[in-house]
Amino acid sequence: MKKFFLHFTLIITLLTYSAQAQNKISVTNLQCEMLNNPEGIDVLKPRLSWQIKSDVNDVKQTAYQILVASTLENLNANQADLWDSGKVTSDNSVNVVYNGKKLGDRQNAFWKVIAFTNKGEIKSTDKAHFSIGILTYADWKSTRWIGYEKLSKDDSVSQYSRLSARYLRKEIDVKKQVKSAKVYIMGMGLYELYINGNKIGDQVLAPVPTDYTKNVKYNVFDVTSQLKEGKNMLGTILGNGRFFAMRQDYKPYKIKSFGFPKMALQLFVEYTDGTNEVIRTDDTWKLTTDGPILSNNEYDGEEYDARKEMKGWNTTNFDDKNWVNARYVQEPGGFYEAQMTPNMKIMREVKPISIKATANGTYILDMGQNMVGWLQLKVKGKSGDQITMKFAESLQADGLLYIANLRDAKTTDVYTLKGEGEEIWEPRFIFHGFRFVEISGFLTKPTLDNFVGKVVYDDMKTTGTFESSDATMNQIFKNAWWGISGNYKGMPIDCPQRNERQPWLGDRTTGAYGESFLFNNQTLYAKWLDDIKYSQTQDGGLPDVAPAFWRYYGDNVTWPGTYITVGDMLYQQFGDAEVIKKQYPYMKKWMVYMEENYLQNDLMDKDKYGDWCVPPESLELIRSKDPARLTDGELISSAFYYQLLGIMKKFAKIANADADIAHYGDLETRIKKAFNAKFFNVDKNTYANNTVTANLLPLAFGIVPENVKDKVFQNMAHEVEVTKNGHISTGVIGTQFLMRTLTNFGRGDLAYKLASNKTYPSWGFMVENGATTIWELWNGNTADPSMNSQNHVMLLGDLLIWYYENMAGIKSNPETPGFKQIIMKPDFNAGLTFVNASYESIYGLIKSDWKKNKNTLEWKITIPANSSALVYLPTANASDVKVNKQKVDKNSKIEKNKMVLELPSGTYQLNVNNIKQ
Repeated sequence: MKKFFLHFTLIITLLTYSAQAQNKISVTNLQCEMLNNPEGIDVLKPRLSWQIKSDVNDVKQTAYQILVASTLENLNANQADLWDSGKVTSDNSVNVVYNGKKLGDRQNAFWKVIAFTNKGEIKSTDKAHFSIGILTYADWKSTRWIGYEKLSKDDSVSQYSRLSARYLRKEIDVKKQVKSAKVYIMGMGLYELYINGNKIGDQVLAPVPTDYTKNVKYNVFDVTSQLKEGKNMLGTILGNGRFFAMRQDYKPYKIKSFGFPKMALQLFVEYTDGTNEVIRTDDTWKLTTDGPILSNNEYDGEEYDARKEMKGWNTTNFDDKNWVNARYVQEPGGFYEAQMTPNMKIMREVKPISIKATANGTYILDMGQNMVGWLQLKVKGKSGDQITMKFAESLQADGLLYIANLRDAKTTDVYTLKGEGEEIWEPRFIFHGFRFVEISGFLTKPTLDNFVGKVVYDDMKTTGTFESSDATMNQIFKNAWWGISGNYKGMPIDCPQRNERQPWLGDRTTGAYGESFLFNNQTLYAKWLDDIKYSQTQDGGLPDVAPAFWRYYGDNVTWPGTYITVGDMLYQQFGDAEVIKKQYPYMKKWMVYMEENYLQNDLMDKDKYGDWCVPPESLELIRSKDPARLTDGELISSAFYYQLLGIMKKFAKIANADADIAHYGDLETRIKKAFNAKFFNVDKNTYANNTVTANLLPLAFGIVPENVKDKVFQNMAHEVEVTKNGHISTGVIGTQFLMRTLTNFGRGDLAYKLASNKTYPSWGFMVENGATTIWELWNGNTADPSMNSQNHVMLLGDLLIWYYENMAGIKSNPETPGFKQIIMKPDFNAGLTFVNASYESIYGLIKSDWKKNKNTLEWKITIPANSSALVYLPTANASDVKVNKQKVDKNSKIEKNKMVLELPSGTYQLNVNNIKQ
């Protein structure tokens, strides 16, 4: 869209620049690589970002100056010995690339920014920090991997694998006063780190999972305050995680395992006298497997015997004579990388709402919410008493747990008491997806106070809120929040409860886009693109699951194509061009691989899953068997490949690979021609067998010839509105584009009907049947239990995108990615009477709060500083519009009977009379 200047004057009272106004503008939220004060990054030219916050309107950055120093003292004295950018004329406040002195291993950097705006000069009061990690493999050469690669007495390598936790300790002597100390740790599969008995960091289930044969993540902690002069104790506990796979010697052709837990650690200590010391893992560390964590298996649960607790094991002066020396072990094989996304944390707590006795002497605890994490237990009893907790998402008609949908996952935690007053316990190395818990072992009836639910997901901010006049839509939004958050586990997984929990690509093709409005998921998905890249075969193939914990390399378009669509989301929502440059060669390699192997007669003949999870004709079926409901796989794969070609043209330009654009364009032309020749019915103006998905994809992707576009849409809308009686008939593929396409063609009312429906099949049907997350199947309460997870997100499709972009009117202009300019164009006539939504973009908070009352509209909007918005109003008459109680110019821009205002940053009250219905 060409920039235009509106021929109108907004008579708005703005504060003129003064000391008072200056105090209302600040520079805040300084980030490096979109992380807050990260330790141990492995980017030598990191990107720096900041936000400008203001209570006054029309604040634009005109220039910036970044100061980076090697010490905080230097920075405070404005001695930018690493980089002084000087005053740079630019409105860019996001992803400014560091361009100072070369940064080396373990380099500390402290920085601040001065933003020059049209309202004056603002200095950041925050002083940010980042440090460089260990950059080369050689720098780890003197650090050995240690562990214990044997089974203990009660361990087993079987379908239901059991392996006790490894406890390691090392006493060190700190002989001088410590100036600074940092620890670098790779603990596979999961670790907890202690110094002098204190846990380091608030992370859980760390580090994030990878294919450890390809890459291994290290975490870095500043432990200066934890070390003292004299004797100190380093201690770690190693859990199994994805490293020692949940299923051993069971389908080895499918399930990947990496061996026994192991770790490598370096502690760098700098003394006040200028000398340094490095403490590393070696065979002088002591180890035992005879601790209280008897088993930890993500599918089956954690078993803990408090009688085996080793008081003071992670402090000095502990008697470890019965411990053995750690063994040197083989390294995992993957390259060592800094973890550039936060770990998981306990993000909130949930109090249970009821506890009821069962006929068999157990108790059923109801958390009131399908959640992901674990249960903290408080209990008193005798030594040797056992409390067993089994987790499930729902109940049977008799009030007992419904576990058929868990497949062979045991989902059970067992705690054995030591018998010393009140005991408080929670697991360390597992998680469960659950609402209900069967409790056994209490000698008297437990109370709600005995339990607290701990909600665990990646440490990321909730960035979006949404409320509307429709209660069903509001509950769907809440259900989506719980489902999305619960399935963030260092990678996006499909479900958290059964024996799967895998990072399926197809679940997030468009879902990641919608999720980005609710969560600041940028670093998570940038990491996941690396996972996908590492999973690529030498000839270019991509799997359906990445990291490839399951070896599902079957080739199709829709699932692996997520590699490209998620990259597009990161660019569109966060303005991240670097991730495109980094991934482009591998994306291109896959596109070429698919073209050379599966493009036949200019159509892509490779589809594995079809329109997955179309609502079936029977409530008991998992998948429809009715050919009239199923969409041709060649149509799906060809349409999707066509769409990906369009994205790749954009990526090629970003990646300075302009020579590729012509080839992509040629393929687009050929596929479009062949597609219409084969699938378009010129007599009926429909595609293939006239399923909604068959017509929807060519409409959404721009394949339909212009002269018949409206006719094809009318046929599709008829299928939705009349044939399906206003209900969903699409699966995972079609639902990704359904809501936006209906709205873009003028049927937002029909999209609203789908969003607010309460009968089968619909999102509201899930709500009406007690769902507090999103189901895997439209009939997830009745389908065959082998596949009816009650916490999946793939069926959300583009619903959340539609909530924000089409109902709230919060959309990033594709020509200015990352919300530098916002398109605020709600569909006021879809059926809602009010929407109140917000989104914390990379520039700051965006708000849209509108209310219709008969033929008037009240709309409050907030546009963050250093950005702007195109605001569309439902009238062509300037006399009907007021902005902050002032009239607008009668020559304001009109576009398709809508007035378009270009507003700078700030908060505005818009009132429109005689709105166009």
